[in-house]
Amino acid sequence: MRLDPEIIGLVLLAALLHASWNAVVKSDRDRLLSMGVVMAAGGVFGAIVACLVPLPDLKAWPYMIASVIIHNFYYYFLLRAYAHGDLGHVYPIARGLGPLLVAMLSSSLLGETLRFSEAVGVVLISLGIVGLSFAGGWRQAFRQGWGTTFAVLTGLTIAGYTIVDGLGARASGSALGYIAWLNILEGPWVLLIGFWRRGTGPALHHILTYGWRSAIGGVIAAIGYGIAIWALSLGAMAHVAALRETSVLFAALMGTFLLGETMGWRRILAATTIVSGLLLMNLPL
Repeated sequence: MRLDPEIIGLVLLAALLHASWNAVVKSDRDRLLSMGVVMAAGGVFGAIVACLVPLPDLKAWPYMIASVIIHNFYYYFLLRAYAHGDLGHVYPIARGLGPLLVAMLSSSLLGETLRFSEAVGVVLISLGIVGLSFAGGWRQAFRQGWGTTFAVLTGLTIAGYTIVDGLGARASGSALGYIAWLNILEGPWVLLIGFWRRGTGPALHHILTYGWRSAIGGVIAAIGYGIAIWALSLGAMAHVAALRETSVLFAALMGTFLLGETMGWRRILAATTIVSGLLLMNLPL
């Protein structure tokens, strides 16, 4: 089940937005507070959108609650991974596991079967994504043992919330309503933990000084994941998951052209593998 070109374009935009807000969190002096502001800003944005769209059907609310729980585990594992590993190592591993797991689970749970070329495409995309994490060489990658462990756990939660939100959006009767209320329900929790861990005074000082970047990241994150959920309500989950996780390719390109990082033959090979997988999944081959 191939996606329409306009959906492909929007999901690739969502991937770019996702890479952008992750870079904001990773570069912040206090990642816990930065993540908290990202989520709180997304909650405020969701509240504004909720006033303009229909309320999701009652059947969707259990999915939303489950998604909030899974997302909070995701945030914890992601922050721990960033504390122990580099962005270029952690991010590709976490995002690379998702498409494979979603493809397997959506097939068994939803009966969304992939053609052979599409299945090969998912595998190539995942291999290319994970390959980007070893761009600095195998020895450097294996030194970040805890970062790798938490990145794998992050990948498991990514697969979990992708499937849950896909099912929830389809049951909601209003994908936009589901997106808005999911952002509202997720909004406060990480920030409250940040105030508890850091103390009210230091937390407020950091937020007032540096929080504007994270607030912008929160709006970007809400829009990006909103696009992904909308796409999950329309197309095969494995396709959407694989397209969205090309965010790591955007992150690698940002590092090369904006931050002066070396592309190297490993990154070129990984990028070529990802593009090959996308072609297999979405062109009439």
